[in-house]
Amino acid sequence: MPISLGELAVSVGCELIGDPDTTVDRVASLQGATPESLTFLASSLYTAQLPSTKAAVVVLRAEDAASCPVAAFISDNPYATYARMAALVCPEPLFAPGVHATAVVADSARVSASAHIAANALIGERTTIGENVVIGPGSVIDSDCSIGDYCRFVANVTVLKNVRIGVRGIFHPGVVIGSDGFGNAMSPDGWVKVPQLGGVQVGSDVEIGANTTIDRGAIGDTVIEDGVRIDNLCMIAHNVRIGEHSALAAMTGIAGSTTIGKRCLFAGKSGTVGHITVCDDVVVAAKTFLSKNIVKSGTYAASFPADDAKSWAKQLARFRRLGNLFERVKKLEK
Repeated sequence: MPISLGELAVSVGCELIGDPDTTVDRVASLQGATPESLTFLASSLYTAQLPSTKAAVVVLRAEDAASCPVAAFISDNPYATYARMAALVCPEPLFAPGVHATAVVADSARVSASAHIAANALIGERTTIGENVVIGPGSVIDSDCSIGDYCRFVANVTVLKNVRIGVRGIFHPGVVIGSDGFGNAMSPDGWVKVPQLGGVQVGSDVEIGANTTIDRGAIGDTVIEDGVRIDNLCMIAHNVRIGEHSALAAMTGIAGSTTIGKRCLFAGKSGTVGHITVCDDVVVAAKTFLSKNIVKSGTYAASFPADDAKSWAKQLARFRRLGNLFERVKKLEK
């Protein structure tokens, strides 16, 4: 449905340079935009594309406005402003309230009349489903769970027993919340499974990407606080706590009983050992592995970028000889 630039400016609260009656009904990249499109410029890497854009309007910083050939929204944070506008231009689909004929809802469950329960979904005993919740096809919400208002489980999401989720959460296909943690004790007869008796608490405004797993606590709960973003293919082990507004990129792994502070950022394939604490406002670079407590905010990195294979082999050979070199230097120093 078309929306005018004037409406967008008022809704988001930013300055418009251009005709407020112009309308947009889609979003696009700078290069792929049409005269009906909203787009944005947030990185200098794409500045060269701005003069030739065919968009209706571009969200950008004030210093880029002179180079913009079309209408512009002025923002100190173009990407965040674009995100808010895009949600208005391309709103989420509406789901009709009701329970599909193939869904299974336990007699003791309490499901809001405004909720949408799709085909082949299952709602377990004593579980509560809040207002305007969408339980997508094939999803399972097990027993003794609480799902807050306006949550959306896209499809094939599994939430096991004793999980509590706040409001406005988004959970993408294949997410598993509340599976058993990796608890095993060695005995003379082999491994003994440690019962995983805790649950999971997920705060409000949390988004979990496809095929990410969050284990229940062994004793006590695993906790994901408000505003956390977790990408696809991440693994959160038992009794982990992730602080407000932290974000974990794809293939991050957080080992058991680790505590991560607020506003932390973990890049792809990063991770931690178990039983450590990471303070607030820490950035962990891609493929970086934390093995001890982090007590000072900042950026942490430790990985080898790709190199020519022959050059890397030489560097590795030198690295292996460092021990001998160290001993020789010690003898020379004496």
